[in-house]
Amino acid sequence: MTVVLITGANRGIGLEMTKQLVATGTKVFATCRLPENADALNQLASENSDLVTIVQLDVINDMSVHAAAQTVAAQTDHIDVLINNAGVNFRDNFEDFNADEFLLSLNANGVGAMRVVRQFVDLLRKAENPKIVNISSQLGSITAQRPNFGSYAYNSSKAVMNMITRHLSFDLESDGIITISMHPGWVQTDMGGANAAVTPPDSAAGILNVTAGLTAEDNGKFYIYNGEIHPW
Repeated sequence: MTVVLITGANRGIGLEMTKQLVATGTKVFATCRLPENADALNQLASENSDLVTIVQLDVINDMSVHAAAQTVAAQTDHIDVLINNAGVNFRDNFEDFNADEFLLSLNANGVGAMRVVRQFVDLLRKAENPKIVNISSQLGSITAQRPNFGSYAYNSSKAVMNMITRHLSFDLESDGIITISMHPGWVQTDMGGANAAVTPPDSAAGILNVTAGLTAEDNGKFYIYNGEIHPW
C-alpha cells in the first residue's frame, strides 16, 4: 500500500489532498498542529480509520516533529511520499515590516520543511520510489517577482523553501529520493482568499497527478500544479 505523509492536513489543500488520496485507497498520515481543532479531518479519519491516521506535528517545534516521526515509524516501515504543506502567511509590506512575523515565516515555511525531512528521511529511504514535494509558491520565485506581488515575509520564506528543495535534490539523490518544489496555484483557501482563481480540489488533484508521474529526471525541479515548470 502506498503511504503518504502530509503536514498541515487539517484544512485547505492539505485536507483536500488527504480526501483524494483516501478515495484511491492510499494510507495517509495526516499531520497538523492542533488535531483537537481539526473537525473536518477528524470526521474524515473516523470514516476511514483504516486509511487515515492523524498525528500531532508542529513544524516549528523540534520535539513535536521528533515525536511525530516516532509515532509514524511505529506504524509503518516506509513513507512513499512526504508532502511539506504546512505554513503561515503574514501579509506585510515595507511600511509595516514586522521582524518577529518575518522570522516566524522563515521558521514555519522554510526551516519547518527541513525539520520534517530530517526526521522522516529514514522512512523515505525504505520506499521503492520515494518523493518529497515541498508546497512552495510562485511568490517564492526570484524571477517572477514584481511590484506589490505578495509580501516580504511570505515570499522570502518560500524562496528559502525553494533553496532547500535544490539542496535536498542533491543530497538525497543517491538515496533515490526525488525532491521538488510545487506551486499549487492561487487557491481558494484561508490563506489564498475567496477571490483566488483555483479551487482546492483542482489544486490538490493537480499536485497529486504531478507527484504520481515524477521520475528521476524531475529531481530538483519547480513545478506548477498543472504540470508546467515554474521559473526559479
